[in-house]
Amino acid sequence: MATDYYRELGVAKGASTDEIRRAYKKLAVKYHPDRNQGNAEAEAKFKAVNRAHEVLSDEKKRALYDEFGEEGLRDNFRPDVARAYRGGRSPFGGGGGLEDIFGGNAGGGGGFGGFGDLFGDVFRGGGAAQRGPARGKDAVGDVSVDFVSAVRGANVKVRVQGLDEEVTVRVPPGAGDGDKVRVAGRGAPGRAGGPAGDLLLTIRVQEHPFFKREGLDLTLDLPLSVSEAYLGTKVRVPTPHGDVSLKVPAGARSGQQVRLRGKGVKRQNKIGDLFVRFLIQLPPPGDPSVERAAAIIGELTDMSEREALKFE
Repeated sequence: MATDYYRELGVAKGASTDEIRRAYKKLAVKYHPDRNQGNAEAEAKFKAVNRAHEVLSDEKKRALYDEFGEEGLRDNFRPDVARAYRGGRSPFGGGGGLEDIFGGNAGGGGGFGGFGDLFGDVFRGGGAAQRGPARGKDAVGDVSVDFVSAVRGANVKVRVQGLDEEVTVRVPPGAGDGDKVRVAGRGAPGRAGGPAGDLLLTIRVQEHPFFKREGLDLTLDLPLSVSEAYLGTKVRVPTPHGDVSLKVPAGARSGQQVRLRGKGVKRQNKIGDLFVRFLIQLPPPGDPSVERAAAIIGELTDMSEREALKFE
């Protein structure tokens, strides 16, 4: 059964980008592995929510998905050719087949269904006859991993057409979006006793609802109440290497940033930092006691800097 990404996020098909983002963040928090340790159902739901957000938050992917479904998201998919076939004609002047839609890479069924499988026709061979042993072709494709797995490293299972079992792929710690991994000997089988090709995968890292990454550095927005910001406090801050206690100084301002050295992404012998930005959360309007307190604070606040603003 085809996956309905809109239903996965609980939004309408015409939902705005902001509605999709808000729905994703809510579900990502609810089903995050850190809050549901050992819950396989929650883990599966978390992965499904991430995949849905990955597609629907990307304007081009969303347009292809809306028009063609999941098949439109495959590598080498050619929407112009698909539209022509859908209209009952071949844009190639006769002949041709479903493989034309994918630039000659349709697999005809397979584990991913529809027009073909993830790795196209790399297992079908082809070309002129050759003599003697020959190395098999390399299989190529993408592997989607969640943000935390990419930072910490993980083993990911991928099913490839032509193989009876799943292939375990090791995603190294600190892997970034667009990085590539090679699994030796997991491509197309060789001919006449020749060695098999390799499996080449491009890593696609899903977004995280709270952390952003730039190189090896991470950024995190930390909500604070007005009293916490004014009086100062200690709060728990999650990092890839475990939670740490962060001291918020008295009089902290919204937008103020602190740096936690060595708490970012670790890759080989290098490690980045974690930048924590304070975001002061105001109570909802309409509470008389809050309004009285706000009036008193307003009287005590020095606004001379704002009054001195000029554009000269």
